[in-house]
Amino acid sequence: MKRLLLGAALAATCTTAMAQSIGVSIARFDDNFLTSMRQAMEAEAEAQGYDIQFLDAQEDIGRQLSQVQSLAAQGVDAIIINPVDTAATSRMTGEAVLQNIPLVYVNREPEGDDLDNDGVVFVGSEQKRAGTLQMEALAEMLGGEGNVAIMLGNLASGATHKRTNGVKEVAAEYPGIEIIAEQPADYQRTEAIDLMTNWIVGGQQIDAIAANNDEMAIGALNAMRQLGISPEEILVGGIDATRDGLESMQSGELAVTVFQDPVGQGGGAVKAAIDLAEGNEVEKTTMVPFQLVTPETLEEFLANQ
Repeated sequence: MKRLLLGAALAATCTTAMAQSIGVSIARFDDNFLTSMRQAMEAEAEAQGYDIQFLDAQEDIGRQLSQVQSLAAQGVDAIIINPVDTAATSRMTGEAVLQNIPLVYVNREPEGDDLDNDGVVFVGSEQKRAGTLQMEALAEMLGGEGNVAIMLGNLASGATHKRTNGVKEVAAEYPGIEIIAEQPADYQRTEAIDLMTNWIVGGQQIDAIAANNDEMAIGALNAMRQLGISPEEILVGGIDATRDGLESMQSGELAVTVFQDPVGQGGGAVKAAIDLAEGNEVEKTTMVPFQLVTPETLEEFLANQ
């Protein structure tokens, strides 16, 4: 439930008049979407005259907690976290709250009661919706019949489960569609190549892949290319609409993807952090909408890259 909070009390206790700095901990730097989101954060901070520093948690929960403690000790005006594990955020939230530092979670929403604390907000997207849009498009392309395999992202990310639930709920509406496999490839292209190869060599009869992100979708397509299987034989859907994903669709490989707005999320997170630091009102939860991308709508998204 959305509600407004006032950051005035926090601002009065945690910032000085001249301090203008934001510290950011990102789950991992070597992720295409998170890189785009990070660039959007940097642009927004620069536009508003704030210094911003980024730290790479490298998918390590302990490292990310240490980074947040370090940022708090430095006295930054606000902290932004893209959490490694959405079920393990309470200690990071506690550290920021203890030090009266405004905290913005971005892209990955905490699963606990973190947002119940004053000065803690979330900017992201409704992750289940991405899976719903993806599977609706794949189901239509399949004509309502076929075997679907799901490539899962990092199991520590709530987005993985929400996107997958969206896929499964749509698939359940089609008696002719069966989910025959689901395994993690951790949002990574190289791991997806191995997983797809194993599925195909193992004799799985697959008509479509619903990947939790574009990187894994591209990995699946790479494996198919190596094994001489065309994109017409197995439809592959991704999520994020990264530059690589859109170029794959342009070349006739990726069947569908779902645009996740890195500027809306990254820029929005910085705006929220600055508003909190300056004592302005901020919505507790800000959701940036997903958009379906198909070959018919591709040009619009390529033009905005």
